[in-house]
Amino acid sequence: MDESRRVLLRLLGGSGAFFVLGFAFGQTPKIMSRKIPSTGEEIPAVGLGTWQVFDAGNDAAARAPLRAVLAAFSESGGKMIDSSPMYGSAESVAGDLVAELGLRDKLFIATKVWTGGREDGIRQMETSFRRLRVKQMDLMQIHNLQDAGVHTKTLLDWKAKNRIRYLGITHYTSSAYAEVEKWLKAEKYDFLQINYSLAERESEKRLLEICKNNGVAVIANRPFAEGAMFRRVRGKPLPPWAGEIGVASWAQFFLKWIVGHPAVTCAIPGTGKPEHIADNVAAGFGALPDAAMRRRMAEYYGAL
Repeated sequence: MDESRRVLLRLLGGSGAFFVLGFAFGQTPKIMSRKIPSTGEEIPAVGLGTWQVFDAGNDAAARAPLRAVLAAFSESGGKMIDSSPMYGSAESVAGDLVAELGLRDKLFIATKVWTGGREDGIRQMETSFRRLRVKQMDLMQIHNLQDAGVHTKTLLDWKAKNRIRYLGITHYTSSAYAEVEKWLKAEKYDFLQINYSLAERESEKRLLEICKNNGVAVIANRPFAEGAMFRRVRGKPLPPWAGEIGVASWAQFFLKWIVGHPAVTCAIPGTGKPEHIADNVAAGFGALPDAAMRRRMAEYYGAL
């Protein structure tokens, strides 16, 4: 057993017997995947966000656990890493660590553009390419629809030239969802990234169904509502029926509820702690809740 497998096995110790047995016998369990509707390419249902946690600058001590997080994430089968030029040094830190670990070909790297004007947008995106150390970006997203018309034209051209593989839009404000809906109907985007969790369900009203019907992949960010959900359940037990879908922690409970929605392609919890990455990724293994179970989960959480 190589070192990365030993590290991951140690981290997965509390995340489910099927995990431990699989690794112990040299058989890596396969993380569940979802198809990107526009191409049919499969991507694991649990990814990794870099907001705040990867803003480590050049501090070697601060980077060390992030390196372990990336190694364990990839070893477990995770692929999507989402970043942004607005996340401080996160793009540079992720790019450096991915290069050090030799993981570029194993990962799906996504970032964003969030500025006005064609030339400023191009400059910002070129900087992201350099920071993330990529020649081709897997996914470029227009954040909060800022100057979406201008950037969509640029990125459709870049997609045709294979500079990017996929094009998406994002928004984190529910009051803007009507505008998001207009853009989804007006342009052919591959991805939409929005807030979605048991604590933030506004996107269920229309956007998720629109994406499902129009072949748009959905990335769910803020899956823990920036930690508010953990604060709500602190000291409270999981429901006795959680084991029916292989849930062994609140993180898995929250994430399985999200990826159990048929329109959701990938959830992107962020963490800078190696001990948390295995718990998050474990939500991508085993059974998913069906519609009835998701209602039961929502009712349980809502009553806490």
